[in-house]
Amino acid sequence: MSETVNVYEAKTHLSRLLAQVEAGEDIVIARHGRPIARLVPFVATRTQRRPGALAGKIDIADDFDPFDAADDAAWYEAAL
Repeated sequence: MSETVNVYEAKTHLSRLLAQVEAGEDIVIARHGRPIARLVPFVATRTQRRPGALAGKIDIADDFDPFDAADDAAWYEAAL
């Protein structure tokens, strides 16, 4: 069950309410007795990246994007 607090109490006791949310509680914030917002624990939606997770699953051709002397000269000419 969630605790309901009014806006004034939420502003006054935000740190305490956040501690309750960190402990897993839901807090409903109400204005004039009408619920307007809910504080809930944050749940990350992205998974942790693992370097090397695709190792051995991707092949790059030996001739993919060769960089030769002409490319090197063009690179530095473009920078001028």
